Amino acid sequence: MKRNKRVKILEIIKEHVLNNKKEYMIVALLFIIGIFLGVLFVNNVQEAQKLEITTYLSTFIDKMKNTESLNHIELLKNSIGQNIMIAVILWFFGTTVIGLPVVFGVVLYRGFCLGYTIAVCITIMGLPQGILFVLILLLLQNILFIPAILALAVSGFKLYKSIIKDRKKENVKIEVVRHTVFSFIMLLVLMISSVIEIFLSTNILKGLVKYF
Repeated sequence: MKRNKRVKILEIIKEHVLNNKKEYMIVALLFIIGIFLGVLFVNNVQEAQKLEITTYLSTFIDKMKNTESLNHIELLKNSIGQNIMIAVILWFFGTTVIGLPVVFGVVLYRGFCLGYTIAVCITIMGLPQGILFVLILLLLQNILFIPAILALAVSGFKLYKSIIKDRKKENVKIEVVRHTVFSFIMLLVLMISSVIEIFLSTNILKGLVKYF
């Protein structure tokens, strides 16, 4: 029974992506450009800035090593709060015709942050350790976080196209409701990614940080 439900959910996701593949390609391309810009930024920083980044990363690792127990509830609150803010921004600006550049900007920025973090870790820690650190720190939660952000952006993009094509109030209302419901579902996914980040990724990093 559970397997049938999983298969059905996967089919729904697959159908959704295929029906909106052009939008997903555009949004994914923006995200990749953001990653590239983040990497490029780190590679071109001056020595003084690089020293600041090195100090920050070293302080973070030392803090993880020296902290006996983490305040998971506080960390979870902060993570969920940030994800709620991202979801609300993408939902709100996705419902306005002039807000689409902001939606694209958020996707670009999140890609930049990811690229920046990866580049910093690899530049400071070296290739093997840097990649391992990034995988522990970012991989698990981003399996859900990135698709949810892209899906929210696509939903806003789709709503924008619907409003441009059909300006009838009733039809626009229906599309806004769809966008809102979809955004709420993606918010739940983002909250799950927060739980994974705090209770899995952070604990794994805490256990392995002594090797860095």
